[in-house]
Amino acid sequence: MNQYDAIIIGTGAAGGIVACVLAEAGRHVLLLERGSVLSFADVGRDHLRNQRLAIYGHNAGPELSGNPRVFVDPFGQSRIVKPYELDYHDNAGCVGGGTRVYGAQAWRFHPNDFRMASQYGVPDGSSLADWPISYETLEPFYERAEWELGAAGDGDSIQHQIPRKRNYPLRPVGANPQTVALQNAARQLGWVTTPVPLLINTEPYGGRSACIGCKYCVGFACPTDAKSGTQNTMIPRALATCNCELKTETIAEVIETDERGNVTGVSYLDNSSGEPRRQTARARTVIVSAGAIESARLLLNSHSQLHPSGLGNEYDQVGRNLQGHLYPRAYGISPTKVFNGVGPGVTIATTQFNHDNPGITGGGMLADDFIKPPIDFWYDSLPPDLPRWGIENKRFMRDNYTRVMHVRGPVQDIPNPEGRVVVDTTVRDKWGIPVARLSGTTHRATVAAAEFMRERGEEWLRASGCEKVWSTQPGLILSGRQHQAGTCRMGHDPKTSVTDEWGRVHNHDNLFVVDGSLHVTNGGFNPVLTIMALAFR
Repeated sequence: MNQYDAIIIGTGAAGGIVACVLAEAGRHVLLLERGSVLSFADVGRDHLRNQRLAIYGHNAGPELSGNPRVFVDPFGQSRIVKPYELDYHDNAGCVGGGTRVYGAQAWRFHPNDFRMASQYGVPDGSSLADWPISYETLEPFYERAEWELGAAGDGDSIQHQIPRKRNYPLRPVGANPQTVALQNAARQLGWVTTPVPLLINTEPYGGRSACIGCKYCVGFACPTDAKSGTQNTMIPRALATCNCELKTETIAEVIETDERGNVTGVSYLDNSSGEPRRQTARARTVIVSAGAIESARLLLNSHSQLHPSGLGNEYDQVGRNLQGHLYPRAYGISPTKVFNGVGPGVTIATTQFNHDNPGITGGGMLADDFIKPPIDFWYDSLPPDLPRWGIENKRFMRDNYTRVMHVRGPVQDIPNPEGRVVVDTTVRDKWGIPVARLSGTTHRATVAAAEFMRERGEEWLRASGCEKVWSTQPGLILSGRQHQAGTCRMGHDPKTSVTDEWGRVHNHDNLFVVDGSLHVTNGGFNPVLTIMALAFR
């Protein structure tokens, strides 16, 4: 049995940063990861099996066998789901977590995202609340994340909406033909636009090469290591101190407590040798950074005589308020070719509608899209009146793959306390640990905002000169498939939150949650930079 200053569970956007900060401060850290270190070749470039389009499997974990979850649909019917199915609500399971294969959009939340309840009131049936911290509190840590990992963008373009003291360290990605059409259209409409900020090197930075503009970005690994994840920035720094011990292929089973209920360490299953071995490590501090679903699952599975409902769950708050993002999307056929094959593809966004939309609670962002492999285009982007097979479909794919313009973006999720994670009493994973059971939906106010943003997407494409426009938006579903968050929300009142403003679990001095679970609301933007900023803080 080993003794550490801190045990960190999870190596994703938050866990890798916390490990680095503590190790560089001289603390003795144990960093646990359920997956393994994946090389570029390990991740691969399979159009059918990747983290973005997981039709027949995925490429960054978790393992397809032995890692089920239970999903309960809106009609109360439950079924076992596998990691590559939509209703699994997957995060990658490898060193670096989702940052190994993400699209790396590096948005700061809008200042109003931290005070949603004060600005809009609380819709009936929702659990909308203000954060216990403000944008101003987090602003220096946003800056730190942008500069320590390396972000590319133009902060001046939306300085009036999202103020900052220092611009990005790297220039934004270059424009493509779609960028020009969308920028001209936004100017006609009087809309604010900005280059999409990305944690991608547009020039050499941090000892790593620049982006080469390949067509495989979101869902895949970067061939030049230009995409900044924790696996190629913060974790190598942590390991270089010799104060951080990384254990891969280890499954955290329970957080251990003593006879007085105080947290003492973690019991885990070490599978690195091919034969599972149960181990226990002791620590002064335990930090859970496994993602909103798995962090909640671990706390709920860590029950004892003094904590019969799990750690931090005295008021039945752990696992509630599961959020993500609905993604309204619109498509249009441009009269000219807009796809030139230069990635990553996402270049321009409008932040015009993040807030202050009459009759709408919140809002969202719209941007052009990452380059899609043809099979992803076929599944996602075809007009609803087009046959899905046959000569007409083939002709459309051949003639329009390079002409279809795409705009999409996340909508501010209005949390529902019934969107939740519990542990299933009958289904266990291959290690014998009870699995996560997901149920509920987002709130109807989220769907209303998504419909509003869908209409704005069509408006933008029509103004861009598209000959034919169509769109889709999800209905009332559980939205944690994209950017899961919210299950261990921070707050001042233990009766309505799980942690304090630092991520410290209420009534536990040495147990922290540091990941998207903390988010009270999930913003009208991709949340990874906020997760990173909270980790630095």
